[in-house]
Amino acid sequence: MRMLRWMCGVTRMDKVRNEYIRGSLKVAPVTEKMRGQRLSWYGHVMRRCERPATKSVLSMNVEGWSGRGRPRKRWIDCLKEDMKQKGVDVSMTSDREEWKKKTCCADPK
Repeated sequence: MRMLRWMCGVTRMDKVRNEYIRGSLKVAPVTEKMRGQRLSWYGHVMRRCERPATKSVLSMNVEGWSGRGRPRKRWIDCLKEDMKQKGVDVSMTSDREEWKKKTCCADPK
């Protein structure tokens, strides 16, 4: 966000909201970009053959001792949440074009 503010010539002292700056430069929020990249990588891994280690690691289920408190957020949990928000499921990964249309986060025009 600091770089976008610098490009606009706006400082924090000017009290201009981040949404206004992103809108004037037509840039998507970072969280949306990250979600798109996670889903893109997941689609890439799922389209690969069964042999690579990356796909076998996704299916691993780690059992064992868990500490006190809230469980740590795993990558796969975050991915499932992203898939729910975008309205996609695992069966869509085989069709590359459809997957890209549903998951890609383009900058607003």
